[in-house]
Amino acid sequence: MGIFGPKKEKTKPDFSNVKSGGSSTAPEAPPDLAPTPTSGGTYVVAKGDSLSKIAQRHYGKASEWRRIYEANKDVIKDPDLIYPGQQLKIPAAEKA
Repeated sequence: MGIFGPKKEKTKPDFSNVKSGGSSTAPEAPPDLAPTPTSGGTYVVAKGDSLSKIAQRHYGKASEWRRIYEANKDVIKDPDLIYPGQQLKIPAAEKA
């Protein structure tokens, strides 16, 4: 017997119904909020950003990262190394 009464047996959580794989509880974004090509401007790098993530956000294609790199060679020495707080020029999207 413990100080505050009988000792209770600890039970472990039951995870037997948990399935592997990824899922999210976040609602899906409506199609009208999908990335749309930008008309250019500037972007301030946030923690966790990469040129491909920024290109995906602004152009809808991660493979367009080189356009951002070429426009910012004066501030980006290595395209794999960008830093939070850097201000980058975002070239306007090419019209189809």
